[in-house]
Amino acid sequence: MRAGFAGFWRNAFVSLASTMVLSFALFVIGVLIFLGAMLDTSLGQLRDKVDINVYFLTTAPEEEILSLKEQIETLPEVEFVEYVSREEALQEFRFRHENDQLILEALDELEDNPLGATLNVKARETSQYEGIAKFLDSNETLSADGRGEIIDRINYFQNKAAIDKLSGIIDSAQTISFAIALLLIIISVAMTFNTVRLAVFTAKDEIGVMKLVGASNRYARGPFVVEGIFSGILSAFIALILFYPLTLWLGPSTETFFGAISVFDYYLNNFGQIFLIMLFSGILLGGGSSYLAVRRYLKI
Repeated sequence: MRAGFAGFWRNAFVSLASTMVLSFALFVIGVLIFLGAMLDTSLGQLRDKVDINVYFLTTAPEEEILSLKEQIETLPEVEFVEYVSREEALQEFRFRHENDQLILEALDELEDNPLGATLNVKARETSQYEGIAKFLDSNETLSADGRGEIIDRINYFQNKAAIDKLSGIIDSAQTISFAIALLLIIISVAMTFNTVRLAVFTAKDEIGVMKLVGASNRYARGPFVVEGIFSGILSAFIALILFYPLTLWLGPSTETFFGAISVFDYYLNNFGQIFLIMLFSGILLGGGSSYLAVRRYLKI
């Protein structure tokens, strides 16, 4: 440990170069964390806007609708089911058209509520709506006395193309983001390894002398691994400090673009988790790269 810290400060210029490259690598990893959070939030909002609505006939008994609701809730692909009664449906309709006096007057002219009850069904994944719709469209939706169906229509079949397109967009976005993240991480690791290897190259004669006088591989490698770990820790703090003004500046823009989430709020609320990821990544990159870089000079 003592030799590692001494070597870090003795070769200050080389150590600074390694730390800067490590800081850049960790900065890239941090950017990927923030982009991943923003993307997950955006995709989650898209998923939340997708559901299927089951519209019932005005003559459908409420107890049969509630019985069907319980059946739907037992399906493993269903997240939740919301029941909207005829009265609630009429109230929502009036609220949506509160500025359209003609429609409100037409409703007042009717002696009975023209709207039926509704079930709003939310699936766990967008790809599961088709199976739910087929279940609802089956003969199991017949009324209890067998005289006919209680369902008027299911809007999935009208919105199928849009739901399928949205599912494809979500899957493609996740695949592309994973591929980009993997590529950037590989580039960051390669840059870090090559920089550390150049730093170790300057001390190859020192390593050779240590080996010739009987030093063990562990004794010769140890100080360089400590230097790498110290550079990684220092780089993690540098990257975290840089993210504060950057996320503060980008916060309002990300909240407007992605909706309902600010990158600055995410940074503050998840600081502990981000700190641990950056610290662990810095130690792994710095210490691991030094360990591998020194290995080639230990073969005397």
